[in-house]
Amino acid sequence: MFAKTSPASAMPTKTGPAENILEVHHLSKHVGQGENRLSILTGVELIVKPAQTIALIGESGSGKSTLLGILAGLDDGSEGEVSLMGESLSKLDEEGRAALRARDVGFVFQSFMLVPTLNALENVQLPALLRGESDSHSRGQAEQLLQQLGLGERLHHLPAQLSGGEQQRVALARAFSGRPKVLFADEPTGNLDRKTGERIVDLLFSLNRDYATTLILVTHDEQLAARCERRLRLIDGKLREDA
Repeated sequence: MFAKTSPASAMPTKTGPAENILEVHHLSKHVGQGENRLSILTGVELIVKPAQTIALIGESGSGKSTLLGILAGLDDGSEGEVSLMGESLSKLDEEGRAALRARDVGFVFQSFMLVPTLNALENVQLPALLRGESDSHSRGQAEQLLQQLGLGERLHHLPAQLSGGEQQRVALARAFSGRPKVLFADEPTGNLDRKTGERIVDLLFSLNRDYATTLILVTHDEQLAARCERRLRLIDGKLREDA
């Protein structure tokens, strides 16, 4: 059963192209209270244009993944404003944010996040089916992406039957299956060996060019960050851009 539709004011409303993919103003994130209050993000300002590639860099625990989650509407800041695809996230309820992500956003995670009971083809096809696309169309598109990523012989294998690199390629295909306007990647090579990770990165940037997708990735890998147009560092909760 599907959830009831939320009021129009709580759902995404913009259908035309957004001038900026992301706009972030005065964003802060705090946890705890009083003497136990900890500031994770402080006064973050960020504008992201279409098709840019951006690396979020910082030491472990610096708040990179927290910031990524807020930018994607998976978490809330304590103060400030975030607009994604021209939509103010603070004005959308959870269903509205989910609809926005389903329409315009793709994700790649360090831990792959594949459904263990679905084969590779079904995992890639799933987001399109949830968006209401037909089985035949979504299946054809999923198969094409998997073929493009060299997994044509692994379509019907379960995640447990695939190597780590193969699982991440399935995750890449799933992320791009909806032709997202923006892709958020959280340590996409973190669980892979160096050689496999380099292959995944090559595929990620190749798909990024093919689909003209804005790419925002969290990494501690300076070589990976160097491949992005912009490199943003989180230091003591503040975001600073490399020259």
